[in-house]
Amino acid sequence: MTGNRAASRARTAAAVALATGLALTASACGSSGNSTQAGTNDGKVTITVGCEPPTTQAQPRANWLADVAAFEKLNPNITVKGDDSNPCDDPATFNAKLASGKMDDVFYTYFTDGANVVSSGQAADIQQYASQIHGLSDIQPALLDIYRQGGADSGHLYGIPKGNYSLGLVYSKTLFQKAGLDPNKPPTTWDQVEADAIAISKLGGGNIGYADYSAANTGGWHFTAELYSRGGTMVAPDGKSANFDDANGLAVLQFLHKMRFTDNVMGTKQGLQYNDLLQMMASGKLGMYVGDPVTLTTIHDQYHVSYDDMAVGPMPGQQATLVGGDGYMFNKKDTPAQIRAGIAFVNYEFLTSGQGLNFDYVRKATQKEPVGLPEPDLWTGASASADATAMAKYANIPTQNFAAYVAALPSMKLLVEPPQAQAIYAQGDKAMNTALTDPNADLQKLLDTFKTATNGILANAQQ
Repeated sequence: MTGNRAASRARTAAAVALATGLALTASACGSSGNSTQAGTNDGKVTITVGCEPPTTQAQPRANWLADVAAFEKLNPNITVKGDDSNPCDDPATFNAKLASGKMDDVFYTYFTDGANVVSSGQAADIQQYASQIHGLSDIQPALLDIYRQGGADSGHLYGIPKGNYSLGLVYSKTLFQKAGLDPNKPPTTWDQVEADAIAISKLGGGNIGYADYSAANTGGWHFTAELYSRGGTMVAPDGKSANFDDANGLAVLQFLHKMRFTDNVMGTKQGLQYNDLLQMMASGKLGMYVGDPVTLTTIHDQYHVSYDDMAVGPMPGQQATLVGGDGYMFNKKDTPAQIRAGIAFVNYEFLTSGQGLNFDYVRKATQKEPVGLPEPDLWTGASASADATAMAKYANIPTQNFAAYVAALPSMKLLVEPPQAQAIYAQGDKAMNTALTDPNADLQKLLDTFKTATNGILANAQQ
């Protein structure tokens, strides 16, 4: 996933704690942690917190400031100073800022930063404070593991996830109906995707059954997601070498090459980047693409397409799906009081159903933000059920259009992006683009070249 897109997702409309939202707190995410109040014996403490919305985002910033004020009223000994640097996590400067020790007390990270930050030694181990994290036992283990070193049994925890997405299959209900397909039964295998794409393309009139990325790092991103869906992995468990030059990796390229040149269901324009597929879906001429639920909001807001016309199904293959997202880590220089205060603020703003940036559905609905998207998908168990009930009360988009996607997620592995993701994705673009533009492409050679480049990237990262 590209960095700019992740940053924009992380700064969706914030929310203030209304009375109705606070009433939901005890029922949702009540498995562990005491919510939004820090220890009362810490005295006065000030924390800087990253990813405050910038002044250019007036409503999100106003919501953040209102949340901070409400939190400080609950916790009069804590002062929260927001850092509105934009983007929140700039890949061009992140590592240098990390090495210099200039991170915020509670600093924002993409999931892909987690392992690097831990290995740098710049993050505080918050395991001894873990019981204070709201709903800890119900947070998806795969997300917590991003901020661990050595897995769930390591005895270490270096951060808290606060938002996530999982890729699935975005499709046009309108074109499904026109092609005689059931709009409530999206394909669940790649063979079914092929068959449905052929049916849609047969409609003529410039309709394209399926499209995919192959430029600006998005091609490598989708190669990774489609590899995961078939049961493959991008790198070896030790993170030192490529692991995709196998039957699963070859199947990704073979499938796309066949769809492009044998089935002729992908159109002639290739080298597509992120916004291209959204624009194609908005035009009403695209049947399917790999994406996540929030892309429907972008298409609706920017191109005025009705939510009723679009839906999301599970990632075909259903072995695993690529998960991305973000969270907060804690500066190694933090005092125990600052760590406790930071956890309390993250609880308040991001981990409590009914309040904060993520889950104040009352304010989201009032401000005409979408309520009903199946993300963030932070929780399992009782917390997930309680939040779903709270969200349903204020849903303003057709949640049934995500039913197949939601139903399939619990059975799939959630796999994060590979280390050195953006550099690897740039090399993946080359393989994807050639597979989609050259009818005589040597797909095995493309895969071999991609592997060699990836091994070089990983080796350089170890130096």
